[in-house]
Amino acid sequence: MNKRTLRADFLLLLTAAIWGFGFVAQRSGMDHVGPFTFNGVRFILGSLFLLPIILIRKRSSTAGVESPPAKKLFLYSFVAGSCLFLGITLQQFGIMFTTTGNAGFITGLYVVLTPIFAIFLGKRTGPATWFGAVFALSGLYFLTAVGRMDSINPGDILVMGSAVFWALHVLIIDRLVRDTDPLILASGQSAVCGLMAIAGAFLVEPFIHPLMAWIDPALLEAGTFGWLPLPSLIAGLYANVVALPAEALIPILYSGICSTGIANTLQVIAQKDVPPAHATIILCFESSFAALGGVLLFSERVGGWTLLGFSLMLAGMLVTQWGTHKRRTVP
Repeated sequence: MNKRTLRADFLLLLTAAIWGFGFVAQRSGMDHVGPFTFNGVRFILGSLFLLPIILIRKRSSTAGVESPPAKKLFLYSFVAGSCLFLGITLQQFGIMFTTTGNAGFITGLYVVLTPIFAIFLGKRTGPATWFGAVFALSGLYFLTAVGRMDSINPGDILVMGSAVFWALHVLIIDRLVRDTDPLILASGQSAVCGLMAIAGAFLVEPFIHPLMAWIDPALLEAGTFGWLPLPSLIAGLYANVVALPAEALIPILYSGICSTGIANTLQVIAQKDVPPAHATIILCFESSFAALGGVLLFSERVGGWTLLGFSLMLAGMLVTQWGTHKRRTVP
């Protein structure tokens, strides 16, 4: 293995770790702000963080992918950002009801779903994908259903829904990135997603508490929805009766700058030196870092069935990508 490949592998593993621990930030941040507010601020931060990197890269690069016209770039950003918004919203609400480890591994289903969805675009899917799907679904059963078929965690269902949108997002990006700069697209889609989330914070968050009180008052009593809706939060900050502690700011800054800005940039840099299938195998370990973060920072318990589920799902992700690698390397 040459030095460039070794460096790329290290950067991809670092990216997976940043994204994995980002699940911890997503969960802890919502102790103080609502899910739409959290996503809105972090994605706008991530978009702004990428702007100086884009400008520096544009000035120092003599050759590269030309950006499409402004209208086309806006359309690209809107399509990708809308899919990103749907995925992250379902994931964010799901994390409120399930463990960090479960959320990380169930989100990883997109690795298996992507090649399956690609069938509808006329792309071939080999046997390894179906073997990987069997492993992943078996693992999903042990994570979400074993021993409690009468009460499947609603958070797991929401995160499963987000995995569908992550898979669609991968396919959308695969198409759009062919004629635009990846970092420009990343910044544009993050801005669209962030603005949609801020709109949701104003339009939806004020009604979440009354809705939850009607559905299950115990959720409010447990402190799951202890945050203030964005309009109330702004009014409280303006009147100096509410203060955002570091416990709220640190997760937002981590998610915005590290998960969205730094990790996305590292991924782009690393993928210049390794093929996509190779990169995806390493990025699969994002879910393992999410589970580790939940154990270390939230003292989440990992029982035997859960550990088996984690192992089967990770095996499914790796088997799926191994099949992709074989298909791309055989002449």
